Amino acid sequence: MKQNMGTLDRIIRAVVAIIIGILYFTGVINGVLAIVLGIIAIVFLITSIIGFCPLYLPFRFSTKK
Repeated sequence: MKQNMGTLDRIIRAVVAIIIGILYFTGVINGVLAIVLGIIAIVFLITSIIGFCPLYLPFRFSTKK
């Protein structure tokens, strides 16, 4: 699995995941929206840690220089 995410892309995804987590734990989002955004946050966090986004693969897209 070759990394296809650059540093800025990884940072943005991690920040978005953290913001979603903060919104959830402060009670700003709840219900189905919280579940959907929670799943997105987990995916963003995992992809930012490993530096690989499977959605970039079919399009041969890479933000890594």
